[in-house]
Amino acid sequence: MADWVTISAIASAGGTLVLAAATFASVKSAHRAARVAERSLMAGLRPLLMPSKLDDPEVKVGFADDKWLKVPGGQAAVDITPQTVYMAMGLRNVGTGIAVLHGWHFFPERSYENTVPTPLEDFTRLNRDLYVPAGDVGFWQGAFRDPAAPAFAEAASAFTARRPVMIDLLYGDHEGGQRVITRFSLMPRADDGWVATAGRYWNVDRDDPR
Repeated sequence: MADWVTISAIASAGGTLVLAAATFASVKSAHRAARVAERSLMAGLRPLLMPSKLDDPEVKVGFADDKWLKVPGGQAAVDITPQTVYMAMGLRNVGTGIAVLHGWHFFPERSYENTVPTPLEDFTRLNRDLYVPAGDVGFWQGAFRDPAAPAFAEAASAFTARRPVMIDLLYGDHEGGQRVITRFSLMPRADDGWVATAGRYWNVDRDDPR
């Protein structure tokens, strides 16, 4: 005679196991879908800065002391006075989100052996918020204002001697995340201008693509 109590218990356990497996698969699928949705959302906010193009319009950059620099497309502009070294560079955001610039770090020479990004604590914070819209042009600006500082002398010497230099820019999206460090090089032109190029990118808040 069949033991219907045992059979019922086994059937109930089997049904519970099937339900648990289905629930696990559903939760896993939901998590995967949520991650995909989050990645899509973040990709829509992600900025990526490059030098502006040579045929981009000239940008007029103003400083707090009423100093103005005109920056042609694809280039940087520099002016050296006894009190200040002024610098500005044209940028283009080829990403899909607004770029918010956080800081910069200057290298008085260009070195292909230096493949390490600037530590976050070594960046000079910007005194004003600089935004570069997605698919549009903008600019970066910086200045050395202490003639007694070694960095002032290094920058003034490099620009006066027309030597290639490098600048690391730290920026992120308008939500404060997805920070990126881009290394730009400024190379002297025959007409006293400076050509801007981008050579290396590092992700701060997520894995690098390489």
